[in-house]
Amino acid sequence: MSGPVETGIVLVPHTHWDREWYEPFQVFRFKLVQMFDVVLAMAEADPRFRFTLDGQTAAIEDYLEIRPENEERVRAVVASGQLALGPWQILLDEFLCSGETIIRNLQMGMSGARRLGGYMNVGYLPDMFGHVAQMPQILSRAGIRDACLWRGVPSRVTGHAFRWEAPDGSAVRVEYLFDGYGSALDLLAIPENIPHALRKYRQETAERYRGDAILGMVGTDHMPPDAGLMGKVDSYHSADFPIRLATLEEYVAGFSQQGDLPTIPGELRSHARGNILPGVFSIRRNLKSAMAAAERTALEAERLAATYSDSDFEPFVSMAWRRIIESTAHDSVVGSGTDETVDQVEARLHEAAQIARAVRNEVVLGVAAGISSRAYVAFNTLPAGRNVAVELEVPAPVAGAPITAQAVDGSVLAVQEIGQAPTLLGDESMDASVLVDRMMNRIHGRELFGQLVEGYRVEPYSLEFEVAQVPSTPVFDVVAFKAELAAAVESHPGEWKVRITAEPRRRVLVDVPVPPMGMAPFTVSQQALPAIEHVTCQEGLLSNGLITARIAADGTVSLAGQDGTVLTGIGKLVDGGDCGDSYNYGPPAVDGLVSEPRQVDVEVLETGPVRAVARVTRTYLWPRSLDRALGARSEEVAEVPVHTYVELRRGEPFIRLRVQFINPAADHRLRLHVPLPQPVAGSASEGQFAITERTLTAEGGGGEFPLPTFPAYTFASAGPATVLVHDATEYEVVEGRELALTLLRSVGSISVNVHPLRDEPAASEIPIPGAQEIGTEVDVEFGVIASSNGYRNASAVELSDHFNAPGLVVRGSGPGGEAVPGPVEGLRLRGSNVRLSSLRKTGVGTEVRVVLLAGESTGAVLTGAFGQVDTVDLTGGQLASEEADGEFKFMLEPWEIRTLLLRPRA
Repeated sequence: MSGPVETGIVLVPHTHWDREWYEPFQVFRFKLVQMFDVVLAMAEADPRFRFTLDGQTAAIEDYLEIRPENEERVRAVVASGQLALGPWQILLDEFLCSGETIIRNLQMGMSGARRLGGYMNVGYLPDMFGHVAQMPQILSRAGIRDACLWRGVPSRVTGHAFRWEAPDGSAVRVEYLFDGYGSALDLLAIPENIPHALRKYRQETAERYRGDAILGMVGTDHMPPDAGLMGKVDSYHSADFPIRLATLEEYVAGFSQQGDLPTIPGELRSHARGNILPGVFSIRRNLKSAMAAAERTALEAERLAATYSDSDFEPFVSMAWRRIIESTAHDSVVGSGTDETVDQVEARLHEAAQIARAVRNEVVLGVAAGISSRAYVAFNTLPAGRNVAVELEVPAPVAGAPITAQAVDGSVLAVQEIGQAPTLLGDESMDASVLVDRMMNRIHGRELFGQLVEGYRVEPYSLEFEVAQVPSTPVFDVVAFKAELAAAVESHPGEWKVRITAEPRRRVLVDVPVPPMGMAPFTVSQQALPAIEHVTCQEGLLSNGLITARIAADGTVSLAGQDGTVLTGIGKLVDGGDCGDSYNYGPPAVDGLVSEPRQVDVEVLETGPVRAVARVTRTYLWPRSLDRALGARSEEVAEVPVHTYVELRRGEPFIRLRVQFINPAADHRLRLHVPLPQPVAGSASEGQFAITERTLTAEGGGGEFPLPTFPAYTFASAGPATVLVHDATEYEVVEGRELALTLLRSVGSISVNVHPLRDEPAASEIPIPGAQEIGTEVDVEFGVIASSNGYRNASAVELSDHFNAPGLVVRGSGPGGEAVPGPVEGLRLRGSNVRLSSLRKTGVGTEVRVVLLAGESTGAVLTGAFGQVDTVDLTGGQLASEEADGEFKFMLEPWEIRTLLLRPRA
């Protein structure tokens, strides 16, 4: 390994800036402004001073929002090399957002720093709670060849650097912060001891640095630079022990890229030298759900806009992504902040989803404007054709007549009635003296009580309205109505009856085949059409012709998959105590596990052509709290009805389980178990562009017990069981025999001082009563697949995409007499285990990002309206270009992330 020639120390002044944590963002921002004022003053006072702003551009943007007058000063110290910005927008938790969000984070951070003069070309990841397998590929495809990190590195790394390799074989050189990101703080704490401390540290780390200059990180959480730092450098620098300042980029630039370094493949989740705090995956599930929902809605909005609209929605979508990315910070989405902070993070994520939903709705309503009001239109946001089940309310004027649906080509669609809309919207009495004014205040143009006036009748002492969502009459003359009503009440003073009724409407579920990234109009009517085979539920057995699921007496489910694989006992719930905190689960000294319900009730709610649903209500007695002094759960119990909706849909080879309950207890953990027919030696889960296979243990050696709980983002798999998830979910294979997924973990402190599985506090012991989730409605849905070889032959990638992309539906709003157009196909992507990560418009074409989630090379094909395909890196740089008349065939290497730019035909 080659490096700087001196054998002294290179000090990297920095701060680790948690944007929000034990204080909310605005409180920390106040301190940020004070801190960075000092940084600017020190940089301007001494050109040797250097400062690394924590690898995240958000910090400088937050500062300049308060101090816009200092932008030129910031640009000057960036240009002089004294200040290192970016490359990230925010220091994220890598496992609690999607891989696409990681890329957008990096792109946004690089772009923001570039506007101020440039970004640090180092993937700085100092305090993340472990690292995802594909991070080296993401950094490499952005042109970044170095990383710097602390947590998760296995004990076999004995130097200060290693080669970190992604599943696709790409790699970055990692500068390993084996002593954390504040390694030089203690060395400089007492001025008169500095020479001795420096020499002692050189001796202690000699085997790691082997003659290379020592990296001394001077900074920690929310710390301003030491005003006396340059004086210390001047006082203690010597030929025997050189001391100089550098940015992190300047330090790593002195080393050859990867040289003769040990290679560490894949994700970094070792506990050997730094706590990785795995309990953050299961705390405050509402944040994880809000994150995934915001991501999905933003991606849907981009895909639909790229497919159907020429409007520029980029400012809105960028705003949504900024709020998502801000929320990925490793002390934000993890839920380890105060209740005040968590409320703000959740609100930000909901706001992101709302912005994206507005764009999505605008696009689909624009399409609906070109479809006859006699029809509905279903949308598919995946690049493969599939059936989507859409729910809608439809007119049903003929009592008792069945509801039927047809595609434009006349084919009969599966329809299932699931309810009725109320028809009586208003029935009241009012005096004639107020009737006219009150009714005119209620009518807005033609709208009345959320629907449109179809007709009315004015008779002595009686006013009746009929309303409909789509009226059959062309106009409603509100001026003539007012005059008629005024004349009637003048002739008939006294009490009037007012009645408002809506046309009869029924709620139905329709199974609609929709082309890739396409839309499919269909009509709904009341007429006799050929019957369609039902999804059945008889005597506890659900069947759709592909798989069967039987509800057992204890409320669990047995599932027989397409290949005959059988799983039994699915959905067993196990509740136990938790004396830990937001960072780590902590088993009580005397735990009392509750797994047997005291009562089980089963009710069949639906059967029909589209789905069968049964509700299993299991009633448990859970201890209400934990006595920390005794280390045992309380004797006082709460009776808890837990509803599990067992659902089987037409054409789906998996069973859906939706668990709902209101949490009455504190300090406990509830997990859903899927027993395995045979013991297994490992598991796998998908997330962040990789399917990561793991053993049943994790490496320990540090100050934290290596609890083998792991994260999944779209599915987890063990043996023949694969579980589809909607958001980041903690799982464990318990003793190799049961796949356990955490539904709820409730605790009352950010960190506890004394923890059974951790040697030291992870933070201050700050109460967070909201994290107990008492009174919270927990609502979690899983999909379970039974397949002999687990995820490998279960189409898990395709099915997880389907599970997480429900269809969209709107009613046409064009003229009712127009012909209904046929289905429209958008971008189609073919290739086994190839996932579309992103589809969005840019200024020069349509950007498409795909990833191969498999270990073997695969051919892929894109078809659509394009004439040229450029392969680009994550900065937009062109790597290759090829003419393509609407079809592009290409090979993907194992685990490859590929970004393409589709240019229009000339």
